[in-house]
Amino acid sequence: MIGWNTANPRLGEREARRAALMALMIVVQALCAVFFIGDVLLDATEGSADSRWHLAFETVAAIVLCIGTLYFMVELRRLWVRMAQVNAGLRAARGEMFQVIDAFFASWGLTPAERDVALLILKGLDNESIAQIRGTAAGTVRAQSAAIYAKANVDGRAQLLSLFMEELLAGDSGDSDPSEQFKPSVAARSAR
Repeated sequence: MIGWNTANPRLGEREARRAALMALMIVVQALCAVFFIGDVLLDATEGSADSRWHLAFETVAAIVLCIGTLYFMVELRRLWVRMAQVNAGLRAARGEMFQVIDAFFASWGLTPAERDVALLILKGLDNESIAQIRGTAAGTVRAQSAAIYAKANVDGRAQLLSLFMEELLAGDSGDSDPSEQFKPSVAARSAR
């Protein structure tokens, strides 16, 4: 049976760039903090009376820079935790969506071959591509597609896909039978 591959390499790219930028800022701030602390220590050993204000200003700047660096470290850690939570949620949602799809297929009584074709239809492939992937004739795929649409009580690809989009957008709606819950709506039937 054909698997449901939902890996998306672009997921989390923005968060990863943000984390990399924050890590770079932490390194730069840490280097600046080391420089300022070293400068404060050198100025303190010289101990001229007229440089007290200058020394106090540099000390405050070094302390604020250290606090800012620590803050960025904490924020980076929070970002990593958040990214892990989002990725875990996406993995769970993918798994749940496959279970929903599988429940629909089971309630419709699809054969293993029809399940494969239905998954490829949901992935957006046309009949010729599906036939090529499965090593069958395009006419066979058309016949299997027609059987799938009949069992699902829909008119075509768009309505089949809309069943699953509705489920994805609606979220959890109880433990009712998926074949009864997501039959085409009255509006969809009247449009036939």
